[in-house]
Amino acid sequence: MAFEIHEAGASVFKKGLASGVPPETIESIRKTRVVLKGPLETPVGYGEKSANVTLRKLFETYANVRPVREFPNVPTPYSGRGVDLVVVRENVEDLYAGIEHMQTPGVAQTLKLISHKGAQKIVRFAFELARAEGRKKVHCATKSNIMKLSEGTLKRVFEEVAQEYPDVEAQHIIVDNAAHQLVKRPEQFEVIVTTNMNGDILSDLTSGLIGGLGFAPSANIGNEVAIFEAVHGSAPKYAGKDVINPTAVLLSAVMMLRYLEDFAVAELIENALLYTLEEGRVLTGDVVGYDRGAKTTEYTQAIIENLGRTPRTTRVRTYHPVRLPLVSSDPVSVRAKSRRVVGVDIFVETDLAPESLGHALEALTESSPFRLKMISNRGTQVYPPTGGLTDLVDHYRCRFLYRGDGEAKDQEITGLIQRVGTRFRWMHIEKLQEFGGEPGFTKAQGED
Repeated sequence: MAFEIHEAGASVFKKGLASGVPPETIESIRKTRVVLKGPLETPVGYGEKSANVTLRKLFETYANVRPVREFPNVPTPYSGRGVDLVVVRENVEDLYAGIEHMQTPGVAQTLKLISHKGAQKIVRFAFELARAEGRKKVHCATKSNIMKLSEGTLKRVFEEVAQEYPDVEAQHIIVDNAAHQLVKRPEQFEVIVTTNMNGDILSDLTSGLIGGLGFAPSANIGNEVAIFEAVHGSAPKYAGKDVINPTAVLLSAVMMLRYLEDFAVAELIENALLYTLEEGRVLTGDVVGYDRGAKTTEYTQAIIENLGRTPRTTRVRTYHPVRLPLVSSDPVSVRAKSRRVVGVDIFVETDLAPESLGHALEALTESSPFRLKMISNRGTQVYPPTGGLTDLVDHYRCRFLYRGDGEAKDQEITGLIQRVGTRFRWMHIEKLQEFGGEPGFTKAQGED
């Protein structure tokens, strides 16, 4: 096996390349299609995009796979419980699409994008992974009780696809309950499939169950490219000190070998690692304390010396190739039988009180094809008043419904915006659409 070495991350940002990924790195990945990557550092809170996210999105590695399992001689509060699960996280959509805008000087917006196609791919991948690893249960963790359209898409797709896998038990779970249950009884889980943000959080939680990020490998898998990396960060303060636990990187390489269907070599390395941990003679500082822990090189050398040995008590799972889901390349995965624009939400910036704003908008649009239905502030209806007590910001959503029986036309919506714009600064609009007779929008808290 030959490696091409290329850089990305902090060293590239320092050279002035905002993506953190130079063209020669992209070209190498396009050619080889498989990457074993070290942790990449991205400046926090500034304009640069994460180099990690950039790589995942450029090559559509839509499935982030985070396995965790109990390791011998790595004491945790869960030792002896048999923790052995995989978090399958959608990897390119959701809030991590990274589409953000400052709507007013004091109000920021991030778009949460969940597509039917993206949900199809990640759900099918989760079931195929369960089959490939001999797992019998898949949980789908969402916040669909609150975000009924976006997170609800994943739930609905999960329930549809699950019918095609009768050999695998399928359960939906609200994501906050999933976090609760992972701390309370993690051994009940085998595979958890979830959205991008939820998966980012839950997968770090699960690594804490088995000894920390030093034991947490991961894979980013797409239909064309796969990227394998340790979950932990770059930890520059430890660079060159020979004290870091290399288990996560090593197990990421094992995952890469299985992806390449070199199962024998992957098993050889994993067995040697587990045997070394079972022996307990050479353990890194994150396990036994940095004052007496083995050096990174000492631990690695012990694993090399144990190649060919098998663990005595630790279970080694049998792996088979994962069949990647085949999803149509057609960008339209759902076609509505009918559709109709029934109104528009106009987002405006103003320091007016809700009642004053409502009366002004009603006067401005009295003779227009639209009527003002309600105004909300941070998702809660404030006009007409509901009797609630809302701490206001200068960001209002003004919902207008079409007065006619047909569909609102674009020129009519443009006319409405022009009327509103004669007095108020607007920054964003959303069409209110019905698909197949069902509303494609949600109501505000308190809206009838």
